[in-house]
Amino acid sequence: MATITERANKAPPYGNGTLAAGIRSRSVSSVNGLTVHVLESGYETPGRPAVLLLHGFPELAYSWRKIMPPLAAAGYHVIAPDRRGFGRTTGWDDSYDGDLDSFSTLNMALDALALVFALGLRSVAAVVGHDAGSPVAAWCSLLRPDVFRSVVMMSAPFAGPPALPFNTAEPAHGPGATEAPSGADIDTQLAGLRRPRKYYMRYFCTRVANANMLNAPQGLHAFLRAYYHYKSADWKLNKPFPLEARTADELAKMPTYYVMDLDLGMAETVAREMLSAAEVAACHWLTEDEISVYDTEYGRTGFQGGLQAYRCIYDSKQIAELRLFSDRTVDVPSCFIAGESDWGVYQTPGAAEKMRDRACTRMVGFYLVGGAGHWVQQEQAEEVSALLIQFLHDQTRRAPNHAPA
Repeated sequence: MATITERANKAPPYGNGTLAAGIRSRSVSSVNGLTVHVLESGYETPGRPAVLLLHGFPELAYSWRKIMPPLAAAGYHVIAPDRRGFGRTTGWDDSYDGDLDSFSTLNMALDALALVFALGLRSVAAVVGHDAGSPVAAWCSLLRPDVFRSVVMMSAPFAGPPALPFNTAEPAHGPGATEAPSGADIDTQLAGLRRPRKYYMRYFCTRVANANMLNAPQGLHAFLRAYYHYKSADWKLNKPFPLEARTADELAKMPTYYVMDLDLGMAETVAREMLSAAEVAACHWLTEDEISVYDTEYGRTGFQGGLQAYRCIYDSKQIAELRLFSDRTVDVPSCFIAGESDWGVYQTPGAAEKMRDRACTRMVGFYLVGGAGHWVQQEQAEEVSALLIQFLHDQTRRAPNHAPA
């Protein structure tokens, strides 16, 4: 079977002819063991402040195509890589039993740092992350604020590093005080509902998830079309609200792309939300030519590279490593952007509040964009571009003596 690198070398030009003028595609070698494929805008003028864009799942560097030209026009060198596990970036293992450590949060942050340095930059004006790229962007700014001078998180709030137990040296106060029983974990609770359910991240960790989506009975193109539609503002039942607690009953209030029926895969889940021909034709933020870019890339790489990071979320070794940074905060200027119809803001109860109140000490904006669901930078590119440019310009005015990134 051909390797990821061999398949990338035989692939057609990136973007299938849909990229705007001024966006170039190239590869950068020797980046933390990877050859990283990047899209760039505003690269023609040396010395511009740089902006690094980190995509989520199932996305690509291509997912930033609509906001790259406006950022470049505003004076920035815009860099969007295919992250480890995705697209034309090579040097990662696509097998389920491959090296999981290479997909850890800390190594993903190292990927970003190594790319910045490989491009001859000492810092970037901002790192921007969407979906699974959001926590990576947050960790970049937490770990290396000297390099990642500000951060924008999209769709996925960052609640801070996992906590270490605190003030446990003394026994609980009061006679006979005992620790409350933990009860069934959330997976057991979900499976025990009258309508048995499971959390999508747990499904993404399973050995069968990649094949289920890649070989969807409806075809890969139709699967991706339905998946993107189901999580967008075009699906009119996306009317999110804060959940009261992380309990099965509360989580089950979310759509099935987050809390799935126990006996279904994601292919079968989104098959219930297939679009009509009229709905496809009306989707101007993601045309058929554009969705074909995704099925071209994922048809070649599969989904496993992107799924590995979800497995890291539950890996006890990697959680322990992140606890080294318990109570550390993001102290560079930050903001949060998501679609008004995006359940991602609320899927972890309390995370948005923790981000605003404690995890990010210099958060200057929290924006929910109307007319957008989960894919906010694609669904409402003009407004997102304006918010990003305003955020970047505000930071420049507040720190006029900073050297260019």
